[in-house]
Amino acid sequence: MSVLEELKSRSNGVCELCGATDNLSVYEVQPVSTGGVDGSILACNTCIGQIEDPETTDANHWRCLNDSMWSEHDAVKVVAWRMLSRLKSEGWPQDLLDMMYMEPDTLEWAQATGEGVAEADKIIHRDVNGVVLENGDSVVLIKDLKVKGSSMVAKQGTAVRRISLDHDNAEYIEGKVDGQQIVIITKYVKKI
Repeated sequence: MSVLEELKSRSNGVCELCGATDNLSVYEVQPVSTGGVDGSILACNTCIGQIEDPETTDANHWRCLNDSMWSEHDAVKVVAWRMLSRLKSEGWPQDLLDMMYMEPDTLEWAQATGEGVAEADKIIHRDVNGVVLENGDSVVLIKDLKVKGSSMVAKQGTAVRRISLDHDNAEYIEGKVDGQQIVIITKYVKKI
């Protein structure tokens, strides 16, 4: 059974956020998705479009979260929390957030993208040229880097794919070089 079929079965063939029945597809919840059914939701094109592009967010569409925030599935709760956090300036979403309960690890997953944090308080990772780095980006090393605690040297020009960001320090990212997970300082990388 495919992920899409399992999600349709789990949700009875409706969007797990708003209940729409048309144009449904799998939406993998980033950034720490476990993939598969547990890390994905079944959502309509309208919901996915507004999740991915905050500029198109229609606050009234998201009143549906009053019901879907109580889902038994963590991925649905995570997306509901993120959208309510994005919209909390509207007033009513804050009331729903105050009622919502999530296990600590689920809340950490919800907060991992920085949704709901004031722009001034967000930690922004930038490469050597000042380009903003995101989870999952690919970068290239701009100089040879000696890896602390090993004899390994990460060579200039090495591509590091699918980086992850350190949420406590804007200067640190993580990625695999020669099969080893290492911490890299952002001033030594350039986004590809």
